[in-house]
Amino acid sequence: MKIPCEIIVWQVLPVIRREFAKTMIENHKLTQKKTAQKLGLTEAAVSRYVSGKRGTSDILDGEILKEITKSVNQIVEGNGTSMIEETCRICSLIKASGKIDGISYACK
Repeated sequence: MKIPCEIIVWQVLPVIRREFAKTMIENHKLTQKKTAQKLGLTEAAVSRYVSGKRGTSDILDGEILKEITKSVNQIVEGNGTSMIEETCRICSLIKASGKIDGISYACK
């Protein structure tokens, strides 16, 4: 049995990063380079997230997806909140839902 932190590191965080990257590129029209800078990632990592090679689960909870969009808006607009703070906030919401083992998101 995997402990919740292990699930978060291997499955949840990559999905959060993928959603952040996709939202920045699709909704805010940022380049992969600018997205990588905002997220503190390499361009190669952003490419893997966007292409679906990394972070392959889907978040099914509509409320979590809305919060991810809010987080991305905060990060892109530079409203004094960082990618780290927003990632932790989203992770906390997922943990608080009690659904980190395949119920809030579906593995492909």
